[in-house]
Amino acid sequence: MGKVAETVTDFVLPIAHSEELNLVDVEFLKEGSNWILRIFLENKDGDLTIEECEKVSRALSVILDEEDPIDKSYILEVSSPGLERPLKTEEDFERFKGELIAVKTFKKINGKKEFIGTLKDFEKDKIILILADKQEISIDYSLVARANLTFEI
Repeated sequence: MGKVAETVTDFVLPIAHSEELNLVDVEFLKEGSNWILRIFLENKDGDLTIEECEKVSRALSVILDEEDPIDKSYILEVSSPGLERPLKTEEDFERFKGELIAVKTFKKINGKKEFIGTLKDFEKDKIILILADKQEISIDYSLVARANLTFEI
């Protein structure tokens, strides 16, 4: 996570908690000629509303205007993480046991860097996946570059 994302995380967490929302991720990246600040939230029911996004966006905009932590022009987007929600924390891996996930690693494991399988378990910093061929693979959490829910094999 970059410096801007870390700073914005500190600003958005109290807002999200006051609205009983979970902060899933903060991204600050360049797309084309625009810088985008994306805030991904979810509520307990999994059906984040536009009104919830608007509340957080308005409250966060006030803080960002006052604190001015970003030295570039940017577009603020507040939304749900969608169907392919990233898995970032141990709690995410615990919560989504039994779900189909995609994992990309920093280095090859058995000649591959990308895996799709059912999340069987998360234990002692290891992700246990059951692959489509029913093989089980254990991936050290420290090797995970990205993990997210997925809906296709």
